[in-house]
Amino acid sequence: MDVMAPVADDDQSVLHRHVLETVAEGVALEPEDRPVLAEGGGAARLDPRRLLVFREVAHSGSMAAAARTLGWTQPAVSQHIRKLEKDLGLALITRVGRGIALTDPGQLLLRHADAIDARLGAAGEALADLARRRTGRVRIAAFPSASATLVSTALMNLSAEHPGLDVRLTQVEPPEALVLLAEGQCDLAIVFDYPGEDFERGPLEAVKLLRDPLRAVLGPEHPLAGRTSVTLKDLAGQRWIAGCVSCRRHLVREAVKAGFTPDIRHSTDDYVVVQALVAAGIAVATLPGLALRASRHPTVKVLPLEDYPSRTVSAVLAPSSHGVPAVEAVLEQLRLATKDAPILA
Repeated sequence: MDVMAPVADDDQSVLHRHVLETVAEGVALEPEDRPVLAEGGGAARLDPRRLLVFREVAHSGSMAAAARTLGWTQPAVSQHIRKLEKDLGLALITRVGRGIALTDPGQLLLRHADAIDARLGAAGEALADLARRRTGRVRIAAFPSASATLVSTALMNLSAEHPGLDVRLTQVEPPEALVLLAEGQCDLAIVFDYPGEDFERGPLEAVKLLRDPLRAVLGPEHPLAGRTSVTLKDLAGQRWIAGCVSCRRHLVREAVKAGFTPDIRHSTDDYVVVQALVAAGIAVATLPGLALRASRHPTVKVLPLEDYPSRTVSAVLAPSSHGVPAVEAVLEQLRLATKDAPILA
């Protein structure tokens, strides 16, 4: 029978050490004469705990080293190896000096033992992930109207379902949010983009949350306030209020397509200020549905804009955040919040 060279010890993770410690406790408590052979002389039903003790001996290179790892006496380790060999009817190890070497059957069994250990480790990690989903920190960067609607709803639900989860919000516009994400200053960026203005994603992953239509916002005495809808061309010649840089660029581009250049008199990305100016009859504006859901002036008239493209709201995360349980919990609540976010007409 060929004798294999001693198996070198490999690096053990904390999780694997914990598994082995648990195995040690379990093996020490098991009955002495547990039957392991299937009825009718079939294949042996291996005790997985005893198999993992064998694995530790194989990787440690000696009974003494395995005993130290398991916290047992050396005779106890030797006894369990002898029982495993007896159950199988095969020699698994031979003594070489003060250490051991694996026989051919031992080398074959070690491959299976390693696979079982890996599966146990994966199961432990999966269960730990479920536990960590209830704890941890997630940093969100989001633009104002998303912060006031989607994020606030998600945080409310998260505080009830995962009270140990520490979620922190920074309110910034999409370009700044993406910078924070790229610099590792946040874990999740809530952004929007207009058709033809997709942000540079690189390795970032974008999860689309909703399409957010834009509406025309008119004063109560505006001549078109009684309409059920308007086109952008209907508002040519009006004085305008423009929002953030991206929103302003989008307005100008769509107006040019409609055959005019908007007369922008005021600039603010505060949707409360926009509606106050519109309500006073100073100018007209377009606002997205999320902004109108967050705050609605009681006297302004909000009308659908025909053939006017919506913006897309997305949650963006770095590759390192993909699959992180705490981040996934936040994403799940953001998706649910979009279902409860009716866009005002």
